[in-house]
Amino acid sequence: NPPQPSTRQPVFNLPVVVSGLIALLIAIEAGRDYLLDVTGNVDLIVTFAFVPFRETTSQALIDVPWIDAGARVWTFVTYAFLHGGWAHVLMNSLWLAAFGTPVARRFGAVRFLLYSGIGAVAGAALHLAIYPHDQVPLVGASAAISAMMAGACRFAFQPAGPMWALGVDRYRTPASSFREMLRDRRVLSFIGIWFVVNLAFGLTGGGGLSSSAIAWEAHIGGFVAGLLLFGTFDPVSRRSV
Repeated sequence: NPPQPSTRQPVFNLPVVVSGLIALLIAIEAGRDYLLDVTGNVDLIVTFAFVPFRETTSQALIDVPWIDAGARVWTFVTYAFLHGGWAHVLMNSLWLAAFGTPVARRFGAVRFLLYSGIGAVAGAALHLAIYPHDQVPLVGASAAISAMMAGACRFAFQPAGPMWALGVDRYRTPASSFREMLRDRRVLSFIGIWFVVNLAFGLTGGGGLSSSAIAWEAHIGGFVAGLLLFGTFDPVSRRSV
């Protein structure tokens, strides 16, 4: 008899898009740490971190470096590639591996990147709405990862989903509708715990996991956007309710 294929999967069997993003985040942090001096790091943060003050200040200050016109646009996304230290980037890499994997397997690389980018934009937008004149740079992939967490909870807790089943098809199980989600205690518990943890991290400054303050408002923006927009990106047909 021919040998049967193994049903076991490697421990670190990450989608290419997820492992590529993790490698990119770590490479950027390493480049900041080992290749750039203080001036280079400041220039990088000024150019690519999200600064609310840059979005709301008067056009009369357009010549000030903080007010670069192009950065007013691209920093809604590029801030997610910068981090506040090694603990910050490594923690986000772990969350990216855990929650980005099921969403990437379901969406495919292109949808996954667009969905994550919208999570980053939504996080920056909510942060801007709450702190419109803040001059402290916002960095970190947490808002995008929060969108991934929200997306995963829409299908991972289903009986045939990744939390309970094995095999490739577990990532293609139909997602719950909002009505079903609001009746599912597991999903509601996950969302409740997520909000409590983020609030606690925001109030305590992250418990030493980052050299910068935890922008929990940006996390909420990413999570809510991921929850609401999941169906727009989901390629799997949803069962009727």
